[in-house]
Amino acid sequence: QVQLVESGGGLVQAGGSLRLSCAASGSIRSINALGWYRQAPGKQRDMVTFITSGNNPNYADSVKGRFTISRDNAKNTVYLQMNSLKPEDTAVYYCNAVVKTDTDYAPRVYWGQGTQVTVSS
Repeated sequence: QVQLVESGGGLVQAGGSLRLSCAASGSIRSINALGWYRQAPGKQRDMVTFITSGNNPNYADSVKGRFTISRDNAKNTVYLQMNSLKPEDTAVYYCNAVVKTDTDYAPRVYWGQGTQVTVSS
């Protein structure tokens, strides 16, 4: 019904920047919150940031001041600009969206397939 496709991951040196994108497609009626989570090897998946339908962003303390989330509602796309990257930012980054489709009674949570971000020291 709904697909989330991420792009923009890769390898970068500490202090560098990357920009992730996540495009939603399918039978979408509306998208509420959009967010990014990450999971490092051997660790749980943690919330990095999310942005509400009213464009209010929230950030994990570990990324405040370095990461910026934004959304383009016309394109059903969410972006994550990551600056001043650190080796501890290395993880698989997953896009997350709360979507109401044409057939769902209530909004559901959808996940992307993940994109690897590796920050070398």
